[in-house]
Amino acid sequence: MPSYEADGERFAGYDAQVLGISIDSIPSHVAWAKSLGGLSYDLLADFHPKGEVAKSYGAWREADGITERALFIVDKEGKIAYVDIHDISDQPDNEELFDVLKNL
Repeated sequence: MPSYEADGERFAGYDAQVLGISIDSIPSHVAWAKSLGGLSYDLLADFHPKGEVAKSYGAWREADGITERALFIVDKEGKIAYVDIHDISDQPDNEELFDVLKNL
């Protein structure tokens, strides 16, 4: 998530809004953002019922009760234009996201 913070101006240049979402609670989000020195984008809590949003987007690991790392780009019509779901330990390069945004 810090890489999204670092590239915030580039995302804004594509008229894109970054949002984070996890199954952690709001107090956990607040503490995590504070530990990073703050964030300029919103963090959403998929806390209760736990993982319902992740399940609906195919990013839930049922056996482990956690989510994969998932990236979605939603176009201005509200349609999903890009999906990348991969292991939570992987951090993809933002350049791939910028390539998709450039072509919307």
